[in-house]
Amino acid sequence: MKLQMHSIHFDADRKLIDFIQKKADKLDTYYDRIIDGEVFMRIDKNERNENKIVEIKLNVPGKQFFAKHQDDSFEAAADEAIEGLRRQIKKYKEKVVLVKQ
Repeated sequence: MKLQMHSIHFDADRKLIDFIQKKADKLDTYYDRIIDGEVFMRIDKNERNENKIVEIKLNVPGKQFFAKHQDDSFEAAADEAIEGLRRQIKKYKEKVVLVKQ
């Protein structure tokens, strides 16, 4: 799956980008018609430790999935956002299968 990575107001290192890409590629096992997606990474300007935000948009034919999570590291935030997308995709796929029957 092709993902566009956007790091807002900082430069994401290759290791982080590869980590997110590898995790997101696993979503293909749940639904193989994912076209592409976008990942936005930003640092929230607040006093808390949990200031890393990851937003992910995925495009499938006729629908778009979105998940956002905030945590103390980009890896943890990406994990949670991808888990949210996994749940959305599974639910959507169940609906599509029911409609086709």
